[in-house]
Amino acid sequence: MTLQPDGTQTQGTPTEVFGAFLKLGLTSFGGPIAHLGYFRDEIVTRRRWLSEADYADLVALCQFMPGPASSQVGFALGMMRAGWMGALSAFVAFTLPSALILLAFALTASSVSGPIGTGALHGLKVVAVAIVAQAVWGMARSLCPDRGRATIAVIAVAMLAFLPGAVGMVSAIAMGGLAGLMLCRGTASAASDHIKVPVTRSQAGMALVTFTVLLLVLPLLAGLSQWWALLDSFYRAGSLVFGGGHVVLPLLEAEVVDSGWVTPNQFLAGYGATQAVPGPIFTFAAYLGAIVGPEPNGGVGATLALLAVFLPGFLLLVAVLPFWEGLRVMPRALSAMKGANAAVVGILGAALYSPVFTSAIENMRDFGLAVACFVALVSWRTAPWLVVLVGAIGGVALSLL
Repeated sequence: MTLQPDGTQTQGTPTEVFGAFLKLGLTSFGGPIAHLGYFRDEIVTRRRWLSEADYADLVALCQFMPGPASSQVGFALGMMRAGWMGALSAFVAFTLPSALILLAFALTASSVSGPIGTGALHGLKVVAVAIVAQAVWGMARSLCPDRGRATIAVIAVAMLAFLPGAVGMVSAIAMGGLAGLMLCRGTASAASDHIKVPVTRSQAGMALVTFTVLLLVLPLLAGLSQWWALLDSFYRAGSLVFGGGHVVLPLLEAEVVDSGWVTPNQFLAGYGATQAVPGPIFTFAAYLGAIVGPEPNGGVGATLALLAVFLPGFLLLVAVLPFWEGLRVMPRALSAMKGANAAVVGILGAALYSPVFTSAIENMRDFGLAVACFVALVSWRTAPWLVVLVGAIGGVALSLL
C-alpha cells in the first residue's frame, strides 16, 4: 500500500506486513527511540504506508500510555495496513529475531565456564550499569526538565527506599500522577482526525475489560500453580511500564529476582545481552522466562513470559485508540502523565543503584569499565551493540589480570 494522490490508503496483506517488520526486527538496534526512527524511514519514507502527520499522531499516542512504545507503534502500523492479522504479523516479525537470540543465550549461558566465559558474563553485567545510567540520564533530561518534576523523581526514589518492590513502584507512579496534577502544566494538542485504525468502541471496551480482569484475577490464580504465577508476574510488569522499555528492568527485577526465581547475576547478564540484539527491549522477558527456577521454563517459559509482558500494552493501545482525540485535548490528563513519567525516572534511578550497580561493580576496575562504556554511549554516540561487545571483551580482560 502507498498513499494515493488524494491522501487515501489502500489495504495491504499480513504477508507484506510480516516481511517489512521482519527486516526491522533483524536490523533495528539502539532501543525504543531508535526503533521509531527506523519505522519512519521504512514505513513512512520508503513504503509510504501513511503520512508524516499520521505517524506523528501514532507515536504521540503510544508515548502517552504504559507499554513498550515502539512495539505498540509497530502493532498499530500493522493494524492500519492489514487489519488485526496485520497487527499480529507486525508483532511476531519484529519480536521473533531478538526473542530467539535471547532464548539461545539463556539455554547456553549456564554452561559457560572458565575465566573467558565467566569474564564475558561479568562484562555484560558491567555494561548494564552503563546502559541503565544512560537511560536515567536521557530520561531525566527530557522528563524532569524543571524543579517540580525533578522533585517528583527524588520523592519516588525515597519511597522505594522505604517501600521496595512492586508495591513501592505502583505507589510511586500513583504519587507522580497526583503530584503532576498540582505541579505540571499540560498543554493540549490540537485536535485532528489523523489516526484511522479499524477498532470500534465496543472492541475498545472489551480490550479495557480484558486488561482489568487479567490484572485483578491473575494474582488470585498465582497461588494455584507456577504457570499462573509466571503469567501474573510478567503481566503485572508489562502493565506498569511508563516512560520507555528500560523501565521494565526494575519491574521485572522485583518480580523474578525478589521471588528467588532468577539470581541477580543471571538477571544482569541477560539484561546486558539484550542490549546487543535488535528489536524490542521487552524480549528480555524471553530470556528470563527460559531460566526461571521452577517450571515452566525453557522454550515454554520464554513464550509465556513474552506474551504476558507484551499483552497489557497492546490491550491498552486498543482500548485507547477510538478515544485518543478526546484525551489529547485534556490538559489535566497530560499533567498527570508528566508527573507519572517523572516518577518513573526516580524508579529507574533507584534500580541503577540496586540491583544494577550493587550486583555488577565489585571493585574499582569494574567501575572504570562501566564509566568507559557510559562515556562511549553518551559522548561518543557509539552503537549499543558495539559497547556491549567492548564490555564483554573488557570483562574477559579483567578476569585474566
